[in-house]
Amino acid sequence: MREALAVLRERFQFTVIDCPPALDLLTLNSLVAADAVLIPMQGEYFALEGISETAGHDRADPRGGLNPTLAIEGVVLTMFDDRTNLAQQVMSELKKYFGEKLCRTTIPRNIRLAEAPSHGMAALMYDPRSKGAESLYTAGEGDH
Repeated sequence: MREALAVLRERFQFTVIDCPPALDLLTLNSLVAADAVLIPMQGEYFALEGISETAGHDRADPRGGLNPTLAIEGVVLTMFDDRTNLAQQVMSELKKYFGEKLCRTTIPRNIRLAEAPSHGMAALMYDPRSKGAESLYTAGEGDH
């Protein structure tokens, strides 16, 4: 994968590799090929447990040493409901752990974002005017 992406490095400033939320072969290959990782995370307890396991590995490289220069670019909270105590606690723990790497922008829990895959569409195309899509459009603007 690293070799296949090398051609793109000359043509594009950024290449995004969207991976499933698991440390499977696709994700591991992507982490080895990447310069940095942006970690989307639900504002819930089990997601917090999972991210602490993953981030505890050598510079977010679960195989330790296959990509020692891999950096965590940031962590963005998704499906976030700031009205719940749990979400606030998860955010607080992430701030302690990741500091400035935790993005200020959050992606709210939004039914229109959840419906998009069932219609075979990207969230931004399914309902571009939904609150969730608007937050995706602005995610990362001035975050770090």
